[in-house]
Amino acid sequence: MGKKKDIHFEISERKVLLRIFDILFVFMGLYLLELAFSFDYLTVNSTNGTALFVLILYISIFGTIFEIYDLQKSNKLEVTFRNIVFTASTTVLFYLLTPFFTPFLPENRLQIVYFYLTIIVMLFLWRLAYTTFISSPRFYKKVLLVGEISNVENIIKPLRETDPNYKIIGFINCEQESDAPIKFKGLKEFQPSELMSVIEKHKISEVLVASYDSETITPEIYHDLINLLEHGFTIREYTQVYEELTYRVPIQFVGKDFYKYFPFSRSNQNKLYLFFHRLIDILFSIIGLVAGILLLPFIIIGNLIANRGPLFYTQERVGKNGNTFNILKLRSMIVNAEKDGVKWAEKNDKRITTFGKFLRRTRLDEIPQFFNVLKGDMSIIGPRPERPFFVNELSRVIPFYETRHIIKPGLTGWAQVKTRYGASVDDSLIKLQYDLYYIKHRSIFLDLNIIVKTLSTILYYRGQ
Repeated sequence: MGKKKDIHFEISERKVLLRIFDILFVFMGLYLLELAFSFDYLTVNSTNGTALFVLILYISIFGTIFEIYDLQKSNKLEVTFRNIVFTASTTVLFYLLTPFFTPFLPENRLQIVYFYLTIIVMLFLWRLAYTTFISSPRFYKKVLLVGEISNVENIIKPLRETDPNYKIIGFINCEQESDAPIKFKGLKEFQPSELMSVIEKHKISEVLVASYDSETITPEIYHDLINLLEHGFTIREYTQVYEELTYRVPIQFVGKDFYKYFPFSRSNQNKLYLFFHRLIDILFSIIGLVAGILLLPFIIIGNLIANRGPLFYTQERVGKNGNTFNILKLRSMIVNAEKDGVKWAEKNDKRITTFGKFLRRTRLDEIPQFFNVLKGDMSIIGPRPERPFFVNELSRVIPFYETRHIIKPGLTGWAQVKTRYGASVDDSLIKLQYDLYYIKHRSIFLDLNIIVKTLSTILYYRGQ
């Protein structure tokens, strides 16, 4: 078996490359600007160390908020350019408003325009280079799938959607042949005897084993996998890869050995983490309620014009350990929206009022929930609390659904920033996968990530 493999970049490596070369390209742009136009507002030298660090910090923070480090969006140049303009605009604005850490305004105000345009041009040039070289097929990670043919479509679809650079070349059915074999036309199938030759011919980097039951793997394939492992070849289990790429726990692959999939984060029992988590809940709640009071006159006017009826409404929700509480929200639907019975909120739901759409899109309808957070019924971050009716229904059809209740529900959460509003059982399954990922990997860094992505959701008007 040949040992040479194609070069590929992991997701984490691509994200690091984007950030590092953003800095290098911007610094190169500033240096060229200095040479060409006698630019002296911000020069690249040791005396401007603090000012340069602040610039890097702002680009990193606002770049994250405006999603220039989202790998799926980085391949779409028109989307990337828009996000770069937003990032550069906000970066330069904050840079000018913090003169204690940054240079004072230059006498020639035209230098500010040069500074702004240089950031945009250099960031976009690097994205062009990234799309042309790093995201090109030559750097795809080539993978061979070994699994049961009946599951192939459900296995490859989420991986393809999440990371186009993770290229599954083909699959080998690990089950014994049956009298009426199933055929799958969406991916090339190889015979078990071809496993070694396929790896060498296609320069496969990784074998992905996806099997509900390891007992179904034939002795022939098992022997070849052992041989590959002994030669240092990468063999990975599907659920591990699925979780790494999608940031979801694949509960559809969880069976009797469920305890292997839920080694929940130590943060769930860490007293120091929980103390600071609660402290942040209280601080954010106070700030949120004060902001809500300041916005209340405008909200009342909007409610009177395009949302006639009560301003607030309460609804029973399921919280930590399955205990119920009354959630407080700004009303976004017509009065008596459920006179015909409880049902899912749908896309373009006719029950949502004109002003209610605005409240949902901007997440302003959630502001009163800061009161629930202050009371301790909810947290700022956690799985969204669901109604008892839907919890009972979903618990019957989705395994481990009530596992999401082992922590407090949240005002925002991993599922809310990673997927759209759930309006079906399938949507609820995906949301649960994200919720369980959060519970499993809960940490201060993941919490900060959710807060930043929530800002992106609000700024891009994605609430529902």
